[in-house]
Order: sequence, then C-alpha cells, then structure tokens
Amino acid sequence: MPLPLPAPDRTALVTGASSGIGAEIARELARRSRGVTLVARRAERLKALADELSQAHKVRAEVLAADLSDADARAGIADELAARGLTADILVNNAGLSTTGPVYAAQRGRELAMIRTDVEAVVDLCTLFLPGMAARRSGAILNVASTAAYQPLPGQAGYGASKAFVLSYSQALQGELRGTGVTVTVLCPGPVKTEFEEVAGFGADVDDALPSFMWVPAAEVAAAAVDGLERGRSVVIPGPANAVAAQVARLLPRRVLVPIVARQHPALKGQAPPG
Repeated sequence: MPLPLPAPDRTALVTGASSGIGAEIARELARRSRGVTLVARRAERLKALADELSQAHKVRAEVLAADLSDADARAGIADELAARGLTADILVNNAGLSTTGPVYAAQRGRELAMIRTDVEAVVDLCTLFLPGMAARRSGAILNVASTAAYQPLPGQAGYGASKAFVLSYSQALQGELRGTGVTVTVLCPGPVKTEFEEVAGFGADVDDALPSFMWVPAAEVAAAAVDGLERGRSVVIPGPANAVAAQVARLLPRRVLVPIVARQHPALKGQAPPG
C-alpha cells in the first residue's frame, strides 16, 4: 500500500533526527516531497537540517526539540502538532541509544534512560498517533530496531533486548492493523557509521569488531527504509550480508551463539568479573 499523499496539513514525524540514520531518513522523505517534523534534543542541529531540507526540496520542515525519555515531553509533541494544525500521517520512531559493557558495571541512570528512549518512547508514540491513523484508514509507521534484535547481545544486553522488543512489537502491530490502511515497517540495520558508537562508549576498535562489508552508509540505510515503508514491507534489513547474519543468529542455538558474541564484543574485552 503506498504512503499517504503529501498535503500541507500532513507531516512525517521523525524522531532522533539530529544526526545519523534519523537525519538521513528525514532527507529521504523530503527528497520524496514529504513535509517533515524533526524531533530530538539538539534544537540547533534540527534547525540546520530543517533549513537544509526546506531550501533543497521546497518542503515544510519544522523543529520540535524534546527529550524522548520524558513522558510529558512525548505528550507535548502530539499537543504541539495539533496546535500547529498538523496531522502526523507518517511516524518514524528512530530515536535510540545504547550503553556498553557488562550490566554489573552499568550506571543505573543510563540504563533506564536507554529503556525509556528505545522501548517506552516507541510504545508511547505509537499509542499517541495510531488511533488517528486507524480512524483515517491511512498512515505508515517505521520503527527502527537493529539486527541485534535477532540475538542476545552480551556487552549491550539492554540494547539488544530493547531492539528485540521493537521487532516483536512492530510485527504484532502489523497483525492488528491488517485491513485498516495503516502499515508498520520495522528497520533492522546492521553496523552503520554514525555518532551512535561514540555516544554508546565504543572505543576505536569497534571498526574491527565486524567485517567491513557489513557496514552500510547511513544514507543507504535510509533509502532502503523509505523504499520499504512505501512498499509496506514488514521488515527491512539493509545489506545482504546483514540479512544473512540476522537469520543465522536467529537460528543458531543460544548456547553456541552467546559465548561467541561475548568473546567478540569489544566492550567486554579485558573485562574481569567482580569479586
């Protein structure tokens, strides 16, 4: 089913749009004549991207600075769109973060912020915007997960579990929305060169953790994501190597897979257990 047609009072709401995959998805949507509402914490970056998109593609590009780990801020997004006379007919839940290292060495605040952003915000924004889409019998949602959704991820335990949630949740929504005119696509990228690794706390050796052919540029990930969204695809995994790796990880016995991942994860190398 094609995406809803562009209209002056319609917008594609893109979270985590200040950098990386989120910024590239916003560019891809604007390239396809979609007005966008950009959401993230860094207002100055959003403003620069909004100016770029409006000038390059002659689309409406708006900024909403918000901390998506905060429930009141998320509710405020819906209220602000309504105040501006805008309807979100496309929702891109891209905002996300990761911690790294063993849970026994984790900072409680960062772990909870990750869950609130990666899981709670996805559920909350879907709950806020899906009723209107279903009532209009038109809309599209893109939830960003990861190939990490297909396996436990020692060294990023909470992140891997969060993305597994997003994948399962999105596929359940697909079943609920069949025949409503609303589609849900889940994007599961493999490794992508963005600020994500630096913010998560990866060191310089992250480049060596996975073969170079598995790394896909953010712009290619975004193009594959929006293509999949337009076609109403269930799951999009950019890069053939990542698609194969995800299925291998899904099928391998956990008793085999988990020790291998734990040995290879750069955030666990050199870590000694407490005691």
